[in-house]
Amino acid sequence: MINLSEKAASEIRTIMEQNGGTFEGIRVFVAGGGCSGMSYGMQIADEPATSDDLVFESGGVKVIVDVASHQYLTGASIDFDDSLQGGGFKINNPNATKSCGCGSSFATEEAAGAEAGAEAPSGGGCGCGSGGCGSH
Repeated sequence: MINLSEKAASEIRTIMEQNGGTFEGIRVFVAGGGCSGMSYGMQIADEPATSDDLVFESGGVKVIVDVASHQYLTGASIDFDDSLQGGGFKINNPNATKSCGCGSSFATEEAAGAEAGAEAPSGGGCGCGSGGCGSH
């Protein structure tokens, strides 16, 4: 399950209302890439969930997660920070063993083990700015 803080749920509801209010919910996913190996993705879902998705309700918002991403996001929570510096949605993922300095890229112990002996993923850089990326 993935939980939304009340602040995150409120912000998502506001965004959906400002854009017509006919959305299915929020889709949260994991994709390969970023400086730590995997990166988070989040978008307003305008398509219904499929049989390959898990659906949760949190704070009055439907959270849609594909099965492959769910294995990396189980127990994660999403908050919204409206401060001037570093504001936006923040994912707190208890499965992450390493993360980018800006929090948008991460690695898990399971993924690190699967990559042992393999060539490091190409690409990289998470756009953290001058703070750089590193382990946290």
